[in-house]
Amino acid sequence: MTDTAMADSQFTDHYLRVDRLPHIWCPGCGIGPTLGCFLRAIDRAELDADKVVVVSGIGCTGRAAGYVKLDSFHTTHGRAIPFATGLKLAKPDLKLVVFSGDGDLAAIGGNHLIHAGRRNIDMTVICVNNFNYGMTGGQMGPTTPLGARTSTSPYGNFDPPFNLPQLVAASGAAYVARWTVLHVRQLEKAIADGLTKPGFTFIEVIAPCHASYGRMNKLGQAVDHLHSYRKRCIVKNEADLRETEISLHGPIVVGKFVDTRRPTFGDRIDSMLHRAHDNKP
Repeated sequence: MTDTAMADSQFTDHYLRVDRLPHIWCPGCGIGPTLGCFLRAIDRAELDADKVVVVSGIGCTGRAAGYVKLDSFHTTHGRAIPFATGLKLAKPDLKLVVFSGDGDLAAIGGNHLIHAGRRNIDMTVICVNNFNYGMTGGQMGPTTPLGARTSTSPYGNFDPPFNLPQLVAASGAAYVARWTVLHVRQLEKAIADGLTKPGFTFIEVIAPCHASYGRMNKLGQAVDHLHSYRKRCIVKNEADLRETEISLHGPIVVGKFVDTRRPTFGDRIDSMLHRAHDNKP
């Protein structure tokens, strides 16, 4: 075994529940590379893994919580963020990571997403966006581009999709970035930056679902998606977020879009408690 292979094996054994492998994801799915970037980001950010908690919802991406050798919660559909919020309030020293998909986070969970941003709750959300509900039949989701075909939009989607970076930035997120699974180094760094920044941090990951979305739109196999990302992606840090909307075949703007600082939800609670204590008769 080569030194690199031994290092990879040690990394896998350290962070993954190898007894639960092989995983259920389709060959070529983008969730695996995203999970790998997240686990490497833990080391990059020099976090204590015993203080990291992964919370996920329902869907293909939500299954990640069951494969990591970290404290984790596989919660109900759309409710990963409120579960994580409760954990953060009960145990402020924990690093909360919500790892879920676009349908879970932006459709049934959309209300929780925007309010967590508004409150600036100290957690990192990693959203794997594959533009459809891949696990349950490839239905149209909240990020499906206009004109894209899915099992529930066989003639093409006519609902305008959410532009997730613009949505969470407008809600008040402290850090917003987007990369694809082709940009593994940039994605790993973005996740590490999000993990170490106080407040609500959001990383969108554009990932292939060639088995459902790709097949319906004749986009080819997973490697064809990666070639497409290479051609379509434009790195534009601090972009005008009106430019980050994604169309079916148009450019994909990637980069770090928001990096700011404001009091977190926990900061405001602490300040209120201190004032209440100081004003006690």
